[in-house]
Amino acid sequence: MTTEGSSNPPANRREPEVPQAAVALPPEGIALAALLPEALADHGVEVGAAIDEVVCTVPADRLIDVCRLLKDEPSLKFEYLRLLTVVDYVEQVGEFEVVYHLFSLANHHKMVVKTRTAERRPSVPSVTSVWRGADWYEREMHDLFGVTFEGHHNLSPLVLPDDFDGFPGRKSYPLNDYEEW
Repeated sequence: MTTEGSSNPPANRREPEVPQAAVALPPEGIALAALLPEALADHGVEVGAAIDEVVCTVPADRLIDVCRLLKDEPSLKFEYLRLLTVVDYVEQVGEFEVVYHLFSLANHHKMVVKTRTAERRPSVPSVTSVWRGADWYEREMHDLFGVTFEGHHNLSPLVLPDDFDGFPGRKSYPLNDYEEW
């Protein structure tokens, strides 16, 4: 323990081990996981699973083609974009991950599509041509993280004032009067 005025640095703390939840796909997810590798074979997609959802990692340059296939293919029919968000992995790997949570109303299955973009000039294609509901999500993520969604018709601020400086969703954004204990 270090006391005030002492020159001894605090002892290194060990990061807590975070247990990983076991993959427990429902029957619909198991069927989907078996179907996707063949359906997406020509797109350079990595298919896996996390907890109770199938997860596909897609190269950014193939994002629109993959999303359109996921929506239009009758055996998949992901017509509902539940959520679009961005995860800041800049400190670890210098990238942002854009995450799309999808649901098929017709087939009752869900999945996650992920793509990565570099910290320097973060940009991915807009999926508003596939799901109109992506409009506000993309504007919000542009406000908070500075990710540009190429082809989006209007990336004007949605949740922040027009004159706001910076991107408060990023881990590097300074939080005033905040001290970690």
